[in-house]
Amino acid sequence: MNFGWMAAAVAAAALLTSPGAQAQAFINVLTGGTSGVYYPLGVAIGKVYSDRIPNVKTQVQATKASVENLILLQQGRGEIAFTLGDSLKAAWEGDEEAGFKTKLDKLRTIGAIYPNYIQIVATAESGIKTLADLKGKSLSVGAPKSGTELNSRAILAAAGLTYKDIGKIEYLPFAESVDLMKNRQLNATLQSAGLGVASLKDLSTSTNITVVSVPKAIVDKIGPPFVSVNIPANTYAGQDKDVPTAAVVNYLVTSAAVPDDLVYQMTRLVFESLPELANAHAAGKEIKLATAATGSPVPLHPGAIRYYREKGLIK
Repeated sequence: MNFGWMAAAVAAAALLTSPGAQAQAFINVLTGGTSGVYYPLGVAIGKVYSDRIPNVKTQVQATKASVENLILLQQGRGEIAFTLGDSLKAAWEGDEEAGFKTKLDKLRTIGAIYPNYIQIVATAESGIKTLADLKGKSLSVGAPKSGTELNSRAILAAAGLTYKDIGKIEYLPFAESVDLMKNRQLNATLQSAGLGVASLKDLSTSTNITVVSVPKAIVDKIGPPFVSVNIPANTYAGQDKDVPTAAVVNYLVTSAAVPDDLVYQMTRLVFESLPELANAHAAGKEIKLATAATGSPVPLHPGAIRYYREKGLIK
């Protein structure tokens, strides 16, 4: 009998069944369009995970953002995703008008991150200065059933407007909307994103723009999860004053099917890597651990709860 072969087999079996042995895990990071904020932050998170979680392979997927991301999570086609708070609430409740045919019961929250600012920007030559001025003009409201488009519906409704009041509605991603505005084929765009979104920075440096106000009275009419905020002066070229608008908190979410230990690592590394996220996009500077465990319409994942307990955020 070949005892050497047997010893090698036993050693190999012991290695494979030892507590330290791990099969490779896969993390698909669901983001948004490449010209938005979710994508660069997602790329930064993906790199942190691949560098610092052993036996993990990551992929960053560009998507139509919030609504598509939540549906993909429910289907088991992603491990972590970005979403707007109002889209997350609609998914948890199974709001069909928002694009969710059934309640997405597998969703679990990792944490609150930065606020999305509703940024309505018009070309100066369009003459649009207020929400009422959008009547009869052309407006891009984001990809159909995206978080941005849901925000568009909410803002317009609170201002007493419907899509029928707008001259022409375009359902386009951020960069494509800006291209049309540069070519004088579109009057205005509504973009729900972190401050300093690349598409609007690009537009403001090549075209005279007006950042349209969303007054506090309109934001209050919508109510939570919308809050009243200001777009600070000089966020975009030619914008020399603060502009009131609405904001909605973004969340990182996962699925109940993702293992607790992996979600613990995913949560911990997001909040231990805030400088890397801030370098990836200015919105990363607004992510705060202190508010991460608050406000979500969907339960926290047990792996995230473990991290927040360690940090004293949850008793």
